[in-house]
Amino acid sequence: MIGVAEIKKLLPHRYPMLLVDGATWTDDGTRLVVVKAVSCNEPWYDEIGDDDDHAYPETLVVESWMQAAGVVLGLTGVLDVPRDHVMLAGKLSGLEFRRRVVPGEVLHHDVRVVRAIPGTVIVSGETRVGGEVVLSLERVVLAIRPAGTLPAAVGTS
Repeated sequence: MIGVAEIKKLLPHRYPMLLVDGATWTDDGTRLVVVKAVSCNEPWYDEIGDDDDHAYPETLVVESWMQAAGVVLGLTGVLDVPRDHVMLAGKLSGLEFRRRVVPGEVLHHDVRVVRAIPGTVIVSGETRVGGEVVLSLERVVLAIRPAGTLPAAVGTS
């Protein structure tokens, strides 16, 4: 099992936006599966009432999968992201949500490399809960860019 300490060496994300908990190699050692346990103690549930819908936000399922892609690319050596660079999502296509995710479930992210060229990689994959596909992504283009070339967010220096 690859734990949070190793993941934090690969990703710049921290609480509350670090949305992956660990990774394991498949039995045959050919793929890395990244996991995220969904909990009702996460900050997005702060304003949810007892009778409200507790579905995990779909945008966070996608963000968790994207972080899983960063973990897979980093641990397999497919793509190196230098400390002064960032990984950006360029395009997502064929995105399909098949069902909602709720607290108590564990996301298993499967990321497959379709093509890699220097500075850019195309990946695809899905997220499963208990073997059932809950999210599928046909193609995602990821690009590595120097952090200094990106514009600063409004209100920051």
